[in-house]
Amino acid sequence: MSERKPKRGRPPGPGGPAGGPPGMGRLEKAKDFKGGMKKLLAYLAPFRWKLIAVAFLAIGATIFTIVGPKILAMATDELADGIASMMRGEASGIDFGFIGTIAMTLVGLYLLGTAFGYVQGHVMADVATKISYNLRNAIMSKLNRMPLGYFHRNSQGDVLSRITNDVDTMEQTLSQSITQLLSSLAMVVGVLVMMLTISWQLTLIAVVMVPVSLFFVIALVGMSQKHFRNQQQYLGKVNGQVEETYGGHIVMKAFNGEKKALALFDAENEKLAESAKKAEFFSGLMMPVMMFVGNLGYVVICIVGASMAANGRVSIGDIQAFIQYVRNFTHPITQIANMSSQLQRMVAASERVFEFLNETEEAEGKVVAVADEAALQGHIRFEHVKFGYDPEKPIIRDFTLDVKPGQRVAIVGPTGAGKTTIVKLLMRFHELDGGAIFIDGHDLTDFSRQDIRSKFGMVLQDTWLFNGTIMENIRYGRLDASDEEVVEAAKEAQVDPFVRTLPDGYRMELNEETSNVSQGQKQLLTIARAILADPRVLILDEATSSVDTRTEVLIQKAMDRLMQGRTSFIIAHRLSTIRNADLILCMNEGDIVEQGTHEELMKKGGFYANLYNSQFEHPELVAG
Repeated sequence: MSERKPKRGRPPGPGGPAGGPPGMGRLEKAKDFKGGMKKLLAYLAPFRWKLIAVAFLAIGATIFTIVGPKILAMATDELADGIASMMRGEASGIDFGFIGTIAMTLVGLYLLGTAFGYVQGHVMADVATKISYNLRNAIMSKLNRMPLGYFHRNSQGDVLSRITNDVDTMEQTLSQSITQLLSSLAMVVGVLVMMLTISWQLTLIAVVMVPVSLFFVIALVGMSQKHFRNQQQYLGKVNGQVEETYGGHIVMKAFNGEKKALALFDAENEKLAESAKKAEFFSGLMMPVMMFVGNLGYVVICIVGASMAANGRVSIGDIQAFIQYVRNFTHPITQIANMSSQLQRMVAASERVFEFLNETEEAEGKVVAVADEAALQGHIRFEHVKFGYDPEKPIIRDFTLDVKPGQRVAIVGPTGAGKTTIVKLLMRFHELDGGAIFIDGHDLTDFSRQDIRSKFGMVLQDTWLFNGTIMENIRYGRLDASDEEVVEAAKEAQVDPFVRTLPDGYRMELNEETSNVSQGQKQLLTIARAILADPRVLILDEATSSVDTRTEVLIQKAMDRLMQGRTSFIIAHRLSTIRNADLILCMNEGDIVEQGTHEELMKKGGFYANLYNSQFEHPELVAG
C-alpha cells in the first residue's frame, strides 16, 4: 500500500534540525521544575540500583580525595617538628621514612579515588545512553500512534527537536552533570566533616562565606535567566528560518529573494546575538564573584588560623590542610551553582519529551472483525457523514453515498470542496464528527486501523519516496514481495522502460531529496508501489498530474487494468481522465451537488458541464 507520508526531511545538524548547538533547541526554563523532576525520576526508577551504585562510587571517590589533605598534614607536621628539633640541636631530625610512607599512601588513595570516579562516570554514561535509547524508541513508537491532527497543529521541526535536541540534552546532563552533582554534594558534606575535625571556629568562618556567595549567585542567575529564555526563543526562530530558507532555496533563488531572506535572518540573528551576549555576560560573572568571595574567606581564615597556630591551638599541618579543605569546600558549591542552568534545561527537555509521550493517541475501539476473514469485496457506504478539522468549521456536512463493489467513482469539484477529505476519512486518518462509513456491511471502526488500511491502495499527487534503491521504494507497497513481483508491478505501471535506462537500474539509489529522478518518474514509482500492494480498494488522488500526456495515456491503460474488479475512488482535476468512470460525484462545500456518468452530467448542462467546458475555455479556472 502506498501511504501518504511527509516528505523525507534533511537529517538534523549537530544539535537540531537547523544545526544549532547541542542542547540548545527551543528549550526554555522548566515550566514546572518539581513536576518535571518527578516524572524524570519515575522514568529513572528501573535504573535505581545502578544509580545507587553511582552514588556509592561518588561517596567512595570523595572519601579517598578528602582524606588526602588530613594525611598530608601529618607529613607537614613531621617536617615542621623535624626542622624545629634540628634547630634546637636535638639528635632526632626529619623522619623521611615516615614522610615517604605518607607519600605512597597518598598516591594509592588518589589512584583509588580516580578509579572510583572513572567507574562512576562509566556506569552513569551507560544509564544515560540506555535512557536516551529507550526515549527515542518510545517517541518513534508514539509517532505511529498519533492522529494526523497532531501533525497539522505542530511543525515538523518541533517534532524533530523533541527526538534530537531534547533527548540529547537529557542524555548529556544525565551522563555529565548528574555525576558531577553527586560528587559535588558528597565533597561538600565530606569536607565539612573533615573541617570540623580540625577547628569548629575556622569551619564557622568558611560556612558563613557560603550564604554570601549564594546571595550573589542567585542575583546573577535571576538577571541571566530572562536573557537565556530570550536566547532560546530567538534561536528557535533562527533555526526555523535557516531550515525554511534551505528547504525552499530553489523558489527563493527563482524570485531573487536572497537579499530579503538575508535581511530577515540578520534581524533575528542580531536579536539572538544580543540576548546571548547578555546571558553569557551575567553567567560569566558568577565565577569571578565566587572567587572574590572565596579569596576574602581565605584571608580571614589565614589571619585567624595563624593566631590559633601561634597559641598552639592547632598545628601548622592542620592549617595547611584546612586551607586545602576550604578550596575543596567552595569549588563544589560553585559547580552546583553552575549546574543549575543545565539542570533547568534537562528538566525543560524532559517536560517536552514527556508532554509528547502523554499526548492523546488515536483511539482504537474494540476490534470485532478481521479484514482477511471478512473477505471484503469493496462495497463502500457513507451514511450522513459529518466532519471538520475544526469542529466550528465543518467541511463535510451531510455526505451519503453507496458504492458497489468494483465501481469506479470519480470525485470532482473546486478547491476546498472536501474531495481529499472524503478519502482521508475512508482511510481512517481522522475520526468522524457524525455518521458512519461501512465496508461490506462492517463499520470501519470494527477493524483495526492497520488491518483496514492493508486493504486500501493509495496514490497521491504529493509523491513520497525515501533514500534507498528503486527496488526498495516499490517494495514498500508489500515488503515480502520478491524481486520478480516488483519488476512485474513496475512493468504494469510503465516504470520498467525508464528504470532500465538508469545507472544500476532497479538498484539505483535515490538520493535524499529524490532529485536524481524527475517528478513524473517519481509519480510512476508510487503507482507501481500501489500496484504491488494489490489492494481491494484503490484511491487515486491526482495520480497522473505530474506526467506528460503520452505517459498519461500509458498510465491510464495500466490503471484500467489495475482497477478491474476493484472499487476505485479517483480524485481528478483533469476531467478528461475520468470520462469512463462508473459514477462521477460533483462536490461543492462538502456536499454532493451532482452525480451520474459523464454523458448524463454533460446532458444536464449543470455544475459538471460548466466545470468540464471551462477546462478548455479557461484552464486557469479549474481548481488545482
